[in-house]
Amino acid sequence: MDAVTEIIKQAQHAINSAQDLQALENFRVQYLGKKGEITALLKNLGTLSADERPRAGQLINDAKNLVETELQNRRTILETEQLNQELAGETIDVTLPGIQNKLGSLHPLTRSLQRLIKIFNSLGFQTIEGPEVETEYYNFTALNTPEHHPARAMHDTFYFADGRLLRSHTSPVQIHYMENHQPPFRLIAPGRVYRRDSDMTHTPMFNQIEGLLLSKNSSFADLKGLLHTVLEQFFEKELTIRMRPSYFPFTEPSAEVDVAWGDKWLEILGCGMVHPNVLQACNIDSEKYTGFAFGMGLERLVMLRYGIPDLRLLFEKVAI
Repeated sequence: MDAVTEIIKQAQHAINSAQDLQALENFRVQYLGKKGEITALLKNLGTLSADERPRAGQLINDAKNLVETELQNRRTILETEQLNQELAGETIDVTLPGIQNKLGSLHPLTRSLQRLIKIFNSLGFQTIEGPEVETEYYNFTALNTPEHHPARAMHDTFYFADGRLLRSHTSPVQIHYMENHQPPFRLIAPGRVYRRDSDMTHTPMFNQIEGLLLSKNSSFADLKGLLHTVLEQFFEKELTIRMRPSYFPFTEPSAEVDVAWGDKWLEILGCGMVHPNVLQACNIDSEKYTGFAFGMGLERLVMLRYGIPDLRLLFEKVAI
């Protein structure tokens, strides 16, 4: 007991005299380390008699706890003093501006997609999505695409070994929808599509927005009015458009839509009245319902809206 009392006195004196954290750590090791004085007392308990051992063990544990408490209290005091010294030696100019975290911005493609979806939604069109991996039936056959059509060829479409393919347009999404719903309805299907094409104005993967409206009395005039409205809202200015006769397997009649841009006409999208064969493939009465469809490449619209001359600037790491 005398030995324990003496060690406690020495430890308290040493701890209270420690002037820095390193000195305090040295004292901790001296008394509580693996070879410390209190640790040595615990190791020597085995030399005592069975009657003496419990009381001695309790005294030594109490001494250990007391020294640990003294160490923690002194450590708190020294850390506070160290912090105060550091603060006293530093000056902070509170008038300087704070560090600002620069916020990123949405990609032009994302901004334009959100803008178009909002425009179409305001006109009563719902947004639907579908799989990017399709079968030939949904990508071609149900859309009245002949077996010999060049779009089915390997040099135009990405095929998998099992015969499936990466969709070349988002029209298959409309087929899936029409198989499970009856008109009237109006919808748009935005999404990524894939074709074997790559140059300044084409890329193997790009984004499309295709639309479909079916009702009992829709007309080509309705189609033209809708597209004119959407394009003017998207570009936020008055536009002149023209429609040229064209051919798409899934619409009849079909047209290409051009917009007057500066001193020239630019092709902007394709459209037409839904072919009766497409409706019949989805078990929709083509004698009762008519409709129109349209499709536009998002990248082309973005390039015009933002004045981007090269399509690759939208996805390559180059300075604009």
